[in-house]
Amino acid sequence: MSFQDLKRSRSGFDTLQKSLETSGGNNTQKSYVDDRFWKIEMDKSGNGFAEIRFLPAPNGEDMPWVQYWDHGFQGPGGWYIEKSLTTLTKNDPVSDYNSELWNTGIESNKDIARKQKRRLHYVSNIYVVSDPAHPENEGKVFLYRFGKKIFEMLKDKMQPAFEDETPVNPFDLWEGASFKVKVRKVDGFWNYDKSEFTSPKPLFEDEDQLEATWNSQHSLAGVIAPDQFKSYDELKEKLDRVLGLAVATGTASSRSDDLTDVAQPSPMPTVNETDIPFAETDGNSMSYFEKLANDV
Repeated sequence: MSFQDLKRSRSGFDTLQKSLETSGGNNTQKSYVDDRFWKIEMDKSGNGFAEIRFLPAPNGEDMPWVQYWDHGFQGPGGWYIEKSLTTLTKNDPVSDYNSELWNTGIESNKDIARKQKRRLHYVSNIYVVSDPAHPENEGKVFLYRFGKKIFEMLKDKMQPAFEDETPVNPFDLWEGASFKVKVRKVDGFWNYDKSEFTSPKPLFEDEDQLEATWNSQHSLAGVIAPDQFKSYDELKEKLDRVLGLAVATGTASSRSDDLTDVAQPSPMPTVNETDIPFAETDGNSMSYFEKLANDV
């Protein structure tokens, strides 16, 4: 698809709105530092500010965002920071183990499952309009990883709840709107409630500059390509090592032996890990956990 095709076919906003209805909700070990990704930096008081513009789907791709699940937790054998194979609609060893824990009906096991629950992340291309902490990022295109809170803000912009609000496609180069990322530390967690969109306007008036920006985007499909996920056996080996579930000989012990040995009064209904309550995390949390995992 050419840049002119993009401009002519902007009716795709309807497709994005429909996709909101269904949005849920690597073989090589990589460093947590990936220069393709942008993240906001907090000041000494724990606040952060920047202005970004979400960009349309990259050339050859259908959607301006992708989503994936991961797990991030620490056990006696270190940190487990890995993408979940459930992203690819495959079985994942952590999800399987969490389901086993949950289905015991034992509250202490449920607490363990909650702490190991998978986390949802979204990734989009962005253009950095203003980044006071790192002005060298301004005018550049990055990938941006964010959580459910910001995704809900995007959704509300595209599908406003009130009749006096006009739907806006924040990913549109011509009629989209910049996003002011405002982060505060609230009760020890990053809070994005004060973030907001500006009034809609073209990212640039110059068409050549718009086209150059669009052409400089990173692949989103590559973020969730199968080769970005480890195999089930690799993940299971790491899970057993991190949680200390392997016997001395190095072979995996029976999962039933790893659960708390308490008799159940009656059979419990089985529950998949996807049904276990949990708190979403944001992209900055992901970077933080990855840093911890690589520092140990």
